[in-house]
Amino acid sequence: MSPGIIGKKIGMTQVFRPDGQVVPVTLLQAGPCVVIQRKTPATDGYDAVQLGMVEFARKTTKPLAGHLKKAGAEGVKMIREFRLTNGQSDVKTGDRVLVDQFKPKDKVDITGVSKGRGFAGVMKRHNFGGGDGSHGSMFHRAPGSIGASSYPSRVFPGTRMAGQMGHAQVTVRNLEVIDVDTEDNVLMVKGAVPGPNGSYVIVKRAKR
Repeated sequence: MSPGIIGKKIGMTQVFRPDGQVVPVTLLQAGPCVVIQRKTPATDGYDAVQLGMVEFARKTTKPLAGHLKKAGAEGVKMIREFRLTNGQSDVKTGDRVLVDQFKPKDKVDITGVSKGRGFAGVMKRHNFGGGDGSHGSMFHRAPGSIGASSYPSRVFPGTRMAGQMGHAQVTVRNLEVIDVDTEDNVLMVKGAVPGPNGSYVIVKRAKR
């Protein structure tokens, strides 16, 4: 069994439970994936499985084209590697990984790249309160003090300031699987998933 699967975010909607409760859900195009390479401690120094999501053929370099052809996965676009503990999985090169390995009520960890918001100030990026909004304030949206002058006479690393917001790898843990559509390879999970619609995500079984 594969430790996870590669997916693509379709979008969000909502479903109703039998008791009438409304549940916000995210739809993911999960797979189909194919095992491109199985890495072992004997040959590669560590245990891992390399998966590729089958979508459509793309223009590739000759080395990558040969690598994909060896596994019979010419239509692969997105490739990701999943680390394994010794003996955790029995998958081998050429095996297909489908969404049917997940069942409703399973818990999964989903990793993606969050939406990029560009250069943002401290009020938007860190939810600072800002200064007075009255006339003459001069620091309506300023961060305030970032350190003392005489000691330590420097700004500590990690001080919250304005800068690039978003476009970072984010993992959301313990999302509940609401439904699985094996015909269309769609995974429905409760709650939000990082990234814009159409972005790629990694779905793994929850560790905690």
